[in-house]
Amino acid sequence: MRQIAFRQALREALQEEMRRDSKVFIMGEEVAEYNGAYKVSQGMLEEFGEKRVIDTPIAELGFAAIGVGAAQNGLRPVVEFMTWNFAVLALDQILNTASKMLAMSGGQVGCPIVFRGPNGSAGQLGAQHSTAFESYYANIPGLKVVSVSNPYDAKGLLKAAIRDDDPVVFMESEVMYGDMGEVPEEEYIIPIGKADIKRAGRDVTIVSFNKMMKVALGAAEELAKEGIEAEVIDLRTIRPLDWFTILESVKKTNRLVIVEEQWPFSSVSSEISYRIQKEGFDYLDAPIRRITAADAPMHYAPNLVKAYLPDVARTVKLVKEVMYAKK
Repeated sequence: MRQIAFRQALREALQEEMRRDSKVFIMGEEVAEYNGAYKVSQGMLEEFGEKRVIDTPIAELGFAAIGVGAAQNGLRPVVEFMTWNFAVLALDQILNTASKMLAMSGGQVGCPIVFRGPNGSAGQLGAQHSTAFESYYANIPGLKVVSVSNPYDAKGLLKAAIRDDDPVVFMESEVMYGDMGEVPEEEYIIPIGKADIKRAGRDVTIVSFNKMMKVALGAAEELAKEGIEAEVIDLRTIRPLDWFTILESVKKTNRLVIVEEQWPFSSVSSEISYRIQKEGFDYLDAPIRRITAADAPMHYAPNLVKAYLPDVARTVKLVKEVMYAKK
């Protein structure tokens, strides 16, 4: 199977859906003339024209509102944020209009829109550009939240998001756009709301998503050297949350560790922990443990960046603790 970059997988998803459905269009800062800040929309202005690939001013609330209005009138916008940190400015439209309109209109007015862009930290960018937002948006009824970790999932889930009749928050990562991965040339769609077991194992379940999957899989590799076989699950979708796949894994492994880039309070791991202890308490042989970002803004200094984010070494240590193994 061919290998393509993460950004190319996203581009192909957008191109295929725009060719398939004339109601789909993309808008955002620098998506047209500049070919996208991260080159996801490269070449799309030439193919689809300025009415379907639209450069916007630096005004997230304004162009998010235009997208929401277009979606409510029968179009299918894909709104790109240069980073989800900037999308805080557009939260009013996402929370108060896109997520609520179907309920407020008694099912008469839907909002088939995708909000997408890079999420979380990307190195030394300072506190205001380094927040992971999955749990923020997953707390909003009416939204679907997708957070992808590899090119294959990115393409299949973005196509599903564009076709979905509900508003979808689609989260990527700046540091993954150049990642290579296997992606079929033929069309495929991955259903929203289904986690994926990336590595089978029998001793402990490790759950993660987005770029923290690299930490989870890296930890599994290290643990395998010591005879500990970890089952690694990529959530892919945060809302709806496929906790059943996690539960079935825990029934086998009896232990659960969660790795995420969120702050710890009211995080994705908090919800997973509640669900699994409620539905699978009798299967647990150790307390559910998690490793998250530090409970603080992420500072610029490289040593503080390293201390802030989960890493392989600390994840391995945590797994050994739930295994009651020697450290």
